[in-house]
Amino acid sequence: MNTRFLLLVFFLLVFSKQEAYSQFGFSHEVGLITGPVVFYSDFGQRNNFETNGKNTGFGIGLIHYLNFSYRADCNCYTRDKYFNDHFKVRNEIDYHKTSLAHYGRWVDPDQTSLFADQLRAMSGSVSVFEIGSQLEYFPLSIRDFAAGAYKIAPFISFGVHYVNFDPEVESSLGPLNSPITTPDKYFNSFQQDPGSTWAVVGSVGIRYKLTPLSDLMLDSRWEYYFSDYVDGLSPSLDNNGTTPVPENKANEWIYWLNIGYIYYID
Repeated sequence: MNTRFLLLVFFLLVFSKQEAYSQFGFSHEVGLITGPVVFYSDFGQRNNFETNGKNTGFGIGLIHYLNFSYRADCNCYTRDKYFNDHFKVRNEIDYHKTSLAHYGRWVDPDQTSLFADQLRAMSGSVSVFEIGSQLEYFPLSIRDFAAGAYKIAPFISFGVHYVNFDPEVESSLGPLNSPITTPDKYFNSFQQDPGSTWAVVGSVGIRYKLTPLSDLMLDSRWEYYFSDYVDGLSPSLDNNGTTPVPENKANEWIYWLNIGYIYYID
């Protein structure tokens, strides 16, 4: 239900904006992005290469741009203003899923304690749907790039997404919140139900002019979520009542390296 709702909202936003803006002569672009997602969560050792490398999922997204430099109604450029020639509005809906486990020194083979066994037995996953907008800035002229003056156009962007997440956490030793299955710091620190939050999004990327009406895009993105339960875990003294968790310094966040194909709607 949440997925269908987000899809409906996205398409309503796109088509309502297209209807509203087309009378002013703006043009549109649509595309698809996909690539690996590194999920930084409460699973695994902090700042550990194995944790970051293995807690990696995959994402896909539908994107829509408002292009202010070109008028679709007359097939001509808009007035030569700095904003029109250097900014685009990017709307998108994304889905990514990541399987999670504990990695690092505390689960190394030489660790034989109950704590290590409990960590090795824990696993999880999270499915995330996002919908939102970003403002993209192109240092070089958008209209010159569209006209073929150069093949590569770098950009940076910043925006906000509404996020719906569905986590799962379990242990192969049995039900969670038992002294047999759960380390002290994780007691009463689980959320298994779907939830929602917001995220701030920032990215750096490039576009490559493939044809007059299409581009390839490489996008390097960071997202920070305003919830510590996106992965289903939030270990803290407030939750477990007995054990401080100073290593839990931030909410979940992701790094998403994606490649995309963009088509200009003439």
